Amino acid sequence: MPATLSIVGTPIGNLEDISLRALRVLKEATLILCEDTRVTRKLLDRYQIKTKTLSYHQHSSVSRVDEILQLMRAGKSIALVTDAGMPTISDHGGGLINYTRALIDPSVKVEIVPGPTALSTAVAFSGIIMKSFLFLGFLSHKKGRQTALKEIAKSPRAVIVYESSHRIEKLLTEAKTHFPSRKIVITKELTKIHEELLTGTAEELLLILTEHPEKKKGEFVVIITP
Repeated sequence: MPATLSIVGTPIGNLEDISLRALRVLKEATLILCEDTRVTRKLLDRYQIKTKTLSYHQHSSVSRVDEILQLMRAGKSIALVTDAGMPTISDHGGGLINYTRALIDPSVKVEIVPGPTALSTAVAFSGIIMKSFLFLGFLSHKKGRQTALKEIAKSPRAVIVYESSHRIEKLLTEAKTHFPSRKIVITKELTKIHEELLTGTAEELLLILTEHPEKKKGEFVVIITP
């Protein structure tokens, strides 16, 4: 029986945001590859899924990849998840998909089980009408960052980036210099209890975060309007 590699989307916050198909695939898999097994176990325990888990992420060793490929060569069904959202969307997974297709028998099936992403959720939540947008994921911390900021400033389309609580103020400070008049929408803690949307120029948003430091917590999706 040919092996299957299932790329499974998982909730970005609210554990109820998982499809019936995703639950079935996770239950039926021989092994679930997790970015962090402790995080994924919370989801699995919620739905009483007993499938064995194994850590796999962007820093995994070559021997770990070989171990996974050997299991698929033996006909095992593998499910790949991240801590939250869709694998390969500003996250790991693309390499394993390519290895699977290139190094294993062509009969191995790669299937996608779609789920939530912070990107699409933020776009819908923002209410901004856009026919197209530019998604840059997480900006580089060093090399290429200034080039990316200049690209954002010149873009005729909305630009969407991810940012962490540790660097959101840095991003807004840079935005204040590169595109001070652009309207920016920040969404944070999407689908969670403290879900929130903030709107304003970079300077206005910096003021909000200064006056309300508790709003700096969480993961951010930043939408810079044209």
